[in-house]
Amino acid sequence: MTTEADVRNLVRRVVDEAINATTKATDAIAVGSDHGGYRLKTVLVDHLREKGLAVKDCGCGSPEAVDYPDFAHAVARLVSDGTCPWGVIVDGAGIGSAMVANKVPGVRAALCYDLSTARNSREHNHANVLTLGAGLLGDNLACQIVDEWLATPWGPDRHARRVEMITAIERSYLRTRNDE
Repeated sequence: MTTEADVRNLVRRVVDEAINATTKATDAIAVGSDHGGYRLKTVLVDHLREKGLAVKDCGCGSPEAVDYPDFAHAVARLVSDGTCPWGVIVDGAGIGSAMVANKVPGVRAALCYDLSTARNSREHNHANVLTLGAGLLGDNLACQIVDEWLATPWGPDRHARRVEMITAIERSYLRTRNDE
């Protein structure tokens, strides 16, 4: 008889295999938070390291009040410059960090709050930064969202044209600013 624990272990193994298939040993995930996301960030960093993934912790280093744009920018910059293929940012709601990260060229940050939005952001939108709201998610769900997000491959086919449209819009504004 298959128990609930057997099913959970099987699901965990499948997710771990999918994450390993989409990551290389040299890939590091940039992770950062503000004070509101600090505790959940530490949970996620431990979770990712337990899976054998390299983590670049961009701060913050305590629950003392800080400004989320500094840490969201640090993570987004590492993704934008190619140092890390992915980033995860945690603040109170995940909204502000998504806004900051999406200002950095080459970043497609998505606020995800369940497994479905995690899958969709990767498969349809080729998201490379995940933002989470520590005030909205429990530890277990946040870990599941990160696992699902990392395990979901980009499904280019019909979505590639739209992602290219996003990139073209970004490039048009970069050219305009550089021309001024």
